[in-house]
Amino acid sequence: MKLRLGLVAVALTSAMFAAETKENAMKRIDEAGKVFGEINSAEDKGIPRELLEGAQCIGIIPGMKRVGFVIGGNYGKGVIVCRSNGRNGWTAPAMVRVEGGSFGLQIGAGETDVVFVVMHKRGMDKLLEDRFTIGGDISAMAGPIGRSGSASTDAMMHAEILSYSRARGVFAGITLNGSTLRPDKDDDRMLYGRDVTQQEILNGTVKAPAGTEALYTSLNQYAPAKKTAQR
Repeated sequence: MKLRLGLVAVALTSAMFAAETKENAMKRIDEAGKVFGEINSAEDKGIPRELLEGAQCIGIIPGMKRVGFVIGGNYGKGVIVCRSNGRNGWTAPAMVRVEGGSFGLQIGAGETDVVFVVMHKRGMDKLLEDRFTIGGDISAMAGPIGRSGSASTDAMMHAEILSYSRARGVFAGITLNGSTLRPDKDDDRMLYGRDVTQQEILNGTVKAPAGTEALYTSLNQYAPAKKTAQR
């Protein structure tokens, strides 16, 4: 029974990732910008300014799916950008997939907007790999909330990834431990018109496609590079 449910969850995940187009990828980038802006526009409830100023990279997964019936899981597609000296202040967006699962009595389904902040250069180095597990290959913790920097000191010192979620209007720090993150090579190929590696994108050697300006407007409004990223 559990095996059958597990196969159903895999099939659902595959179906959600099928039939993607460049238009879908562009819509996802636009939605990522909106999610980031909405989360950080609420006074005293967003991601601490100090964390955003010192972030090495930022990932945004709009509408990550959650499913659960004995075997639970989550899956979503989104974007990652890293600091750059280029025109936008950030690299071009790299398309990524987040997939994860958990076992236990979980019944329900829904969507959650997820933001994760990569605080250190070593965390960025992990993003350049083909696949890694959050909480296993890289340390992660639920991020602190609020504009004050007093709660963020330990987070900046110790965690490589800080993660947040928004579901039904509620914003909170979450853990993504056990989830895997990997490049979405198909979406990157559609977006840039050729095979391109995540290393090329996040190292700043690929130009952002036209039509992504709203994402950078949101990033630079709430995550200006006023402090040197932690290393």
